[in-house]
Amino acid sequence: MKVAVIGQSLFGAEVYRLLQKDGHHIVGVFTVPDVNGKPDPLALAAAKDNIPVFKYKRWQMKKVAIPEVLEEYKSVGAELNVLPFCSQFIPMDVINFPKYQSIIYHPSLLPRHRGASAINWTLMQGDKSGGFSVFWADDGLDTGPILLQKKCFVAPDDTVDTIYNRFLFPEGVKAMGEAVQMIHQGRAPRITQPEEGATYDPLLKKTNVKVDLNQSAEAIHNFIRGCDKVPGAWVEINGEKVTLFGSRLWNRMEPRGTKVELAGASKPAIVHKYGMIIFGNDGKMVNVSQLQFENGKMIQASKFGKEDTSQTKLELTPEEETMIKNIKVVWGGILNIEVDESTDFFKSGAGSMDVVRLVEEVKEKCNGVSLQNEDVYMNAGFEDFASCVIRRFRGIEDKEPFTYDAVQMRVNNMDLSFPHQCFIDNEFVDSSDGRTFETINPSDESVICKVSRGTPEDVDRAVEAAKVAFYEGEWGRMNARDRGTLMYRLADLMDEHREELATLESIDSGAVYTLALKTHVGMSIDTFRYFAGWCDKIQGLTIPINHARPSKNLTYTKREPIGVCAIVVPWNYPLMMLAWKMAACLAAGNTVVLKPAQVTPLTALKFAELVVKAGFPPGVINILPGPGSSIGQAMSEHPDIRKLGFTGSTPIGKTIMESCAKVNLKKVSLELGGKSPLIIFSDCDMDKAVRMGMSSVFFNKGENCIAAGRLFVEESIHDEYVERIIGEIKKMKIGDPLDRSTDHGPQNHRAHMEKLLEYCEQGVKEGAKLVYGGKQVNRKGLFMEPTLFTDVEDHMFIAQEESFGPVMIISKFQNGDIDGVLKSANGTEYGLASGVFTTDINKAMYVADNLDAGTVFVNTYNKTDVASPFGGFKQSGFGKDLGMEALLEYLKTKAVTVEYGQGS
Repeated sequence: MKVAVIGQSLFGAEVYRLLQKDGHHIVGVFTVPDVNGKPDPLALAAAKDNIPVFKYKRWQMKKVAIPEVLEEYKSVGAELNVLPFCSQFIPMDVINFPKYQSIIYHPSLLPRHRGASAINWTLMQGDKSGGFSVFWADDGLDTGPILLQKKCFVAPDDTVDTIYNRFLFPEGVKAMGEAVQMIHQGRAPRITQPEEGATYDPLLKKTNVKVDLNQSAEAIHNFIRGCDKVPGAWVEINGEKVTLFGSRLWNRMEPRGTKVELAGASKPAIVHKYGMIIFGNDGKMVNVSQLQFENGKMIQASKFGKEDTSQTKLELTPEEETMIKNIKVVWGGILNIEVDESTDFFKSGAGSMDVVRLVEEVKEKCNGVSLQNEDVYMNAGFEDFASCVIRRFRGIEDKEPFTYDAVQMRVNNMDLSFPHQCFIDNEFVDSSDGRTFETINPSDESVICKVSRGTPEDVDRAVEAAKVAFYEGEWGRMNARDRGTLMYRLADLMDEHREELATLESIDSGAVYTLALKTHVGMSIDTFRYFAGWCDKIQGLTIPINHARPSKNLTYTKREPIGVCAIVVPWNYPLMMLAWKMAACLAAGNTVVLKPAQVTPLTALKFAELVVKAGFPPGVINILPGPGSSIGQAMSEHPDIRKLGFTGSTPIGKTIMESCAKVNLKKVSLELGGKSPLIIFSDCDMDKAVRMGMSSVFFNKGENCIAAGRLFVEESIHDEYVERIIGEIKKMKIGDPLDRSTDHGPQNHRAHMEKLLEYCEQGVKEGAKLVYGGKQVNRKGLFMEPTLFTDVEDHMFIAQEESFGPVMIISKFQNGDIDGVLKSANGTEYGLASGVFTTDINKAMYVADNLDAGTVFVNTYNKTDVASPFGGFKQSGFGKDLGMEALLEYLKTKAVTVEYGQGS
């Protein structure tokens, strides 16, 4: 069949190519004149194939066909006119001339949205479905009979570009080819358009697309997206027309930001980190991401009212001046005009394909500078665009600098700078009610600083950010290996700031600086590095199952992240407990909201600063200091949190577990209290048993979840062991934790100190022998004397409950009574850790097999490692930190079963 293609654009070119491919004889292509010497894509495609191309400025004058144009058209002898996209009025003399007349593509489901702005009105009217029609051409009113229609779903955030690129363009090209085939085969229908539901919508111009702000947020959103990017809906701000782009319904909480008055709005807009919020008259919100001023300048909406550093005049190097010249050549080649600093890329005729070409040519001719398409749209003027390229070449991104209200102090011979606010969505912000609390230095009970006291509303905001990061953000799409790279980078930054972190840990928790440096911070760094290596090694299984014959079946499993996780950590190892849980959580691909202990928030907040510097996307990590009774409870009860990891006391763990079960059965892992037994047999290495016995109790001034809560010493060595322990205690230096020679620093906080004193009083009341200590040191600060009790019997309170402080409990057991001592060792409700010292390997293995604890140390103690699982039995909780098993706490397993047959 002889076909004349009448129209223009890339769409027209693709329809032309398909008709050629389908074997139709294209007798001529009729299109628009060149713009600035640049042929239309349809003209280029036809000329390449040596098809006759005719370029008419117009086809008719005063609705009468121009004779010479009409005669030239008739000379090609077309049997069918195909109009894929045509902006010109074609006279009926041309429409009806061919044997099969003319068909035309229209981007709406006729009779709805007749007119040249059909796609726009589909969105502006909030239609839930859209599509296109191929109809028999009429006199330009879009009323001709329907040949075929195709329908598609319209997503809530579709724009003209997205619906066009997703459906109208690719499916439209196919449909035009299908329509021509139907005509060729004599089966093309002519379905009269009904008048019911018919609309004729006006052509959109800048003058008639001012946004009516006195309507619902959804209606405002539909109007803006329907005009994006042409002609561009606008509002009035400070007397100036400001065009809005990138509209989305905002279903999150009302953001914090700067209020801006919009003419005609019932409520001020809010400029925030993700754009500008506009309120509908129903109180709901729309967010726009970009703004354009009357002078053509576009900015991110989040930068409205702020100084635009991207416009700072750059001093160019000779290399950069050459790049500017190259850019000007590229622009000239695309636009076919003389380019100067005032040239506007789009006003000079450039389209979306030219944007792609520009990005690629700049990369090729400007030392590999990589741009995004958005960079072109945001910098349409040549001067702005050239400046953008130079900034990218220098590695400068158009991001606001990361700043926060820092606490600054001089301590430990170094200048410290650290945050004191809640960390939500990669920003440090005050709590929702503005309240604060004081964090105290236990060495002298002085106030270090005031810290924001998070609220349940802050939990909602943090969870919302984490949820967006997981389901919509970069983190959820990130390759596992790239996730590991971020974690390695964070570990490196922690290492770089090791001394600062250790100093903060020391002044905030009372940890001895040397121990904080090695263990509190050192093991935190090791933990992040260990789990960073796991990121790309999380994998499932293939499982043989019975086949449903004659077909075959395959089952495989996938390990998937859970989603938004909550973590609540204690005050004894503030940073290390954060690392133990968070590193596994992140490696698995989750996002997290963490609550540090209220009495020790500072290293967690400093860590948050490093999170931003490492490049973690917003919302992945959120940290909220404050009380467990409000924040912790809100986390337990939050329906969008799917996993909670907790380290702390057994009573609180039970409360958390109950709350998690009631709301949404969230997965829980609990590392709770302990009363870890350490059994010392007479055949031990006495020197090592004394040294390790001391560290098993007094390590980190006894504030250690696996501290040996009770030492069982065989009768024959009991007295010697006690004497040697007393001798070692007397050697301990108690004092300033920042002093490198200090062995024993202050207890964490006053309430804990008072509980320790009560604990010792209870031991004396029940008849245990207080051999040493038992009281507060007579000096400023929360210093407790290292304490030793002997003659402790199984029924006593101090034999059953942990002190969580520097209190050694020694009980004597009869020589050779292994089973008896095991009964006493296992005779508590706890089972976190345990230990045994003996040179008899058989005895050691027997005891290790029979101790009811999650960890057993043999001839050592406190020897934890990032690769070894850590967690307890009984009322010490369940679930593991560290090692491969920790990952399983933050993953869910999905089984997929596939059925398939033999290939044909």
